[in-house]
Amino acid sequence: MKLYSIAVLKKDTAKAAILSSQYDLSSFGYFQRGSVQEFMNFTAVTIAERTQTGQRQSVESENNVGHVYAHPQGLAGVIFTDKEYPSRVVFSLLNKVLDEFIVKFPRERWQGTLDYPELAQYIQKFQDPKQADTIMKVQNELEETTAILHKTIDSVLQRGEKLDALVDRSEALSSQSKMFYKTAKKTNSCCVVM
Repeated sequence: MKLYSIAVLKKDTAKAAILSSQYDLSSFGYFQRGSVQEFMNFTAVTIAERTQTGQRQSVESENNVGHVYAHPQGLAGVIFTDKEYPSRVVFSLLNKVLDEFIVKFPRERWQGTLDYPELAQYIQKFQDPKQADTIMKVQNELEETTAILHKTIDSVLQRGEKLDALVDRSEALSSQSKMFYKTAKKTNSCCVVM
């Protein structure tokens, strides 16, 4: 799972413009990074312009997904990830980023490029969604607990089967010892010891 970029865009009625963005293109070749970043910028602007205010959507392209949320206050957030990255985590991150951006930068400052270093921190923190997102963390812990419970139940069932086999053997041994006793008693009854 990989998170490639986060971009915050100003979204007017027809046009969108990037206000702040951050990238982690380390998984791409050194000479490809510039082209990949340009493609992500172009795609971010395009899908932000085509997303209606208040809506969320995800656009797939080969092994990558562009997630967009058009905030009602005239902003849009776009995050690019690979296909495996959970969309619920992406949209909760977009909500958080846009809400913080609105608080940090009033609408009058939404011009040109704005320095928003928190985006770099979010890219680092959310590379592993299981660690960054509390719901995924709890879900992961539940899966681990379920696996442990399944192992425990299996071992208890195996012990139960072994106990059943022991009980059957002890019953067979008990019946054999009774037969041995009866046979021995009959055999010894012909010879009386005085």
